[in-house]
Amino acid sequence: MSGRYRPRRALRDHGIATNGVEVVHRRRRMLATVAVLGAVAVLGLAGLWILQRRLIYFPEQEVPPVAAILPTARSVPVATTDGLVLTGWFLPAVQPRAAVLVFNGNAGNRAHRVLLARALADRGLSVLLFDYRGYGGNPGAPSEEGLATDAAAAAATLADLSGGKPLVFFGESLGAAVAARLAVESPPSALVLRSPFTPLADVAAVHYPLVPARLLLRDRFETLEAVRQVEVPVLVVAGSADAVVPADLPPVGRALSAFATSSGRDC
Repeated sequence: MSGRYRPRRALRDHGIATNGVEVVHRRRRMLATVAVLGAVAVLGLAGLWILQRRLIYFPEQEVPPVAAILPTARSVPVATTDGLVLTGWFLPAVQPRAAVLVFNGNAGNRAHRVLLARALADRGLSVLLFDYRGYGGNPGAPSEEGLATDAAAAAATLADLSGGKPLVFFGESLGAAVAARLAVESPPSALVLRSPFTPLADVAAVHYPLVPARLLLRDRFETLEAVRQVEVPVLVVAGSADAVVPADLPPVGRALSAFATSSGRDC
């Protein structure tokens, strides 16, 4: 016999079946493929765990001078209990009936809420616009606990500025969760929630159905759970044209129904 000795060919030449060997090789290849896919999935989930806050928070840092876009307002410091100094804009109404603290959503900064502030001030409501940590040129990085700390500091600042007027919390989208949580701990006179969600995981599960959001999320923002504990009048506003948290999104629809039927609320 010339050439290299080939065991499997020799077995076939002698009439000995090699199917078992081939099955073993196929199984090994299959196991290797599964192992590679599993490793890719684990790495992907690990990446989502590490980078998830970049998928939740979208801060914008550039803010024009307050005099340029809201000349009747003034810049005020907002000092947090963990040592940060944030920036807010206080817009006093001419004859204020109450004061409104605006809790921003997960994107932009206070400059994007100027039209809202003007509209409220025109109706006799003083307004404090502020940015969370990591937003609008503020120090720090956003997180659920960090935003809760910032909100409490902003509420204390507005209480000092408002001259004893009733406080109203106005939260939009993610800010609705922040406002609802603070309303449990430090009740205002009223709570307004625009485009709220239930927990953040519900919305994430709808937008990213293949991602186990409920297991991965560190910042959960349990809006509905907080609202169930709120003991002040609550107004909920939502729109079907909202691309991020539309009113017909299943978890949001359930939230609106739950908010509306909560006992003891004016919705």
